[in-house]
Amino acid sequence: MDASNIGVIFDCDGTLLDSMGVWHELQYDLAKRAGGELTADDIAALAPMSIPECGAYFHEHFGLGEDDRDVVRMIDEYMLDFYRNRAEARPGALEFARALAEAGAHLTVASSSPKPYLMAGMQRCGFAPLLDRVLSVEDVHSTKRQPDVWDRAREIMGTPKETTWGVEDSAYAIDTLRNAGYRTLGVYDSDDAGTWEAMQAGVEHAVKTFEDLKLEDFLTWNESPLFLGAAEK
Repeated sequence: MDASNIGVIFDCDGTLLDSMGVWHELQYDLAKRAGGELTADDIAALAPMSIPECGAYFHEHFGLGEDDRDVVRMIDEYMLDFYRNRAEARPGALEFARALAEAGAHLTVASSSPKPYLMAGMQRCGFAPLLDRVLSVEDVHSTKRQPDVWDRAREIMGTPKETTWGVEDSAYAIDTLRNAGYRTLGVYDSDDAGTWEAMQAGVEHAVKTFEDLKLEDFLTWNESPLFLGAAEK
């Protein structure tokens, strides 16, 4: 099948890369540097924060660093080391992406993480040669609560919306994609991003791992119109 009219926009953390745990690891490391300990309230407060917001939080609540920017520098140093040297692809992710590219589909990455982290992770784990572009929400001055980053990715790929897929592990991002009229594939990572049951209810198709997904099945889904009812279980 000629898949040249298919666009696939992958999330990075928790979708292509097994990297969600490092963000929690980082928070505990920052608290330890300040001589403190994270509470459940701290963890809940930090969950939706951007990196600059995290920097401000650790400076103001833990007294870490000379100022907010000093903490952001610590975060960048820690995370770049992870993406350059420790990041790993989720099982089956690289194989699925490579099969899509070989079939002629267009692939991009759209993530909330900063561009340097993304580029380092995509290069280390072998995805970079397969991608039309790597985008951060910073590139469009937006968040994943708006469809801007996916709209930009689709513009780059030149694919019609009816055959352009957002592949995500996050429930709120899936909601944005669905409401904007994109096709949706959920790849479960952990309940932190949304339960398996909630994911199934919000997407056209859901898998627990890319190893459960066959290229032939995915290509066949593109021959059917956008499914607007409850997601397939």
